[in-house]
Amino acid sequence: MDGQIRQVVVLYFITIFSLFSRYNSLEKDPPPPSYNYFEDLVSAGYDPQAYPSYFTTTIDDGHFKDLISQRTQVISQLQKLGVISAPSTKTVNVDDFGATGDATQDTQAFEKAWEEACSSKGEVVLEVPQGKRYQLKPIRFSGPCKSNLTIQIYGSMEASDDMSDYKEDTRHWLIFDSINNLLIEGGGTGKINGNGKIWWQNSCKINKTLPCKDAPTALTFYNSKNLKVQNLNIQDAQQIHVSFEKCNGVQASGLAVAAPESSPNTDGIHITRTQNIWITNSVIGTGDDCISIVSGSKNVQAMDITCGPGHGISIGSLGSKSSNAYVSGVTVDGAKLSGTTNGVRIKTWQARLGSASNILFQNIEMNNVSNPIIIDQNYCDQDKPCKEQSSAVKVKDVVYKNINGTSASEVAIKFDCSKTHPCQEILLQNVKLQEQGDRTAKAICNNVKLTEKGTVFPQC
Repeated sequence: MDGQIRQVVVLYFITIFSLFSRYNSLEKDPPPPSYNYFEDLVSAGYDPQAYPSYFTTTIDDGHFKDLISQRTQVISQLQKLGVISAPSTKTVNVDDFGATGDATQDTQAFEKAWEEACSSKGEVVLEVPQGKRYQLKPIRFSGPCKSNLTIQIYGSMEASDDMSDYKEDTRHWLIFDSINNLLIEGGGTGKINGNGKIWWQNSCKINKTLPCKDAPTALTFYNSKNLKVQNLNIQDAQQIHVSFEKCNGVQASGLAVAAPESSPNTDGIHITRTQNIWITNSVIGTGDDCISIVSGSKNVQAMDITCGPGHGISIGSLGSKSSNAYVSGVTVDGAKLSGTTNGVRIKTWQARLGSASNILFQNIEMNNVSNPIIIDQNYCDQDKPCKEQSSAVKVKDVVYKNINGTSASEVAIKFDCSKTHPCQEILLQNVKLQEQGDRTAKAICNNVKLTEKGTVFPQC
């Protein structure tokens, strides 16, 4: 046994030495090329601080990943042999802090459990037990935390439907603020339920006599790095269901998001000022965009997405409220859209500055979708008509590849671009869209510099 231990220990140190040697070589590599829009970001007041490229060090460098895997295996062997001890995990159960889970108010118990979990050191699991319903007022789960924290949501968390509970913060219900290395996972019958009906009834989009006001986002992740959010069931949000804001390094997978088609502004997943985010294997049906990507976001990957009902997958709107807007490096690869009011959409306001660039939509199936492919540089979501302006958010380097299916409207492809800033470097490759019922669809293309490859129908 001693000989076996010595062998494993030697292997451990060799692996560690190799790992750091490889890391040092990575540090000497030239930095990845920056996007042209970084200069615009600086001038617009954004901080394009150079994070190490998440794509380069995590995906492209297979050797580095292999060394990490070897190190993990060696540590596991050392733990089995008793040479080193495995880290202990502390469990914090919300019921131990007074939560009853009988559909009555449990807000204080959750706040106390969070304080304990966040302030503890080491590995900590915060449990929301299965088979119970916890009613909650707005809560801000604030970091930074001392622990490496996992939150297991196996029971249901339901929002208070008393609108007066949201007086201090009308924009959020559950918000995770400044927490790095956080894992949130669902399972069992657990749901995050926004109880949004009372908010929908009081929306100006439902009742035109009411003033337009903000409603809470059900689940917000703010100013955090290295997040994993998986297997959550989120329904009936007051407004947006899940929002990632000012985050870096996000993996969101296995999300199920559902709200009635008539529910106003209930975006499924909203991404703003966030970079290096993966959304995979998720099913989203709401009253607004299934996924919305807005200003300050870059390196966004959405794969294996099922969308419908809803307004489709949207970049924008960009440039609202006189703001400058920048989005770059977006890939939607593998999506099925059914019965949505739009398919893949880019929408920007006039009289704004910024750009939407380096965008790829590919391997997408459309079923009875209105506006399957649309770029709208003249977007206007207000009661009064918008006046024609000379400036616009630039749209360039957009690829549509392997997109097939049916359109619910006569116009399957619509590029409504700016006269002064036309859409540039737009590519359609292997695109075939037919109007529902085998009628002939058409394309409308205004002020766009377009290239077509392979089979493209309808054509401009």
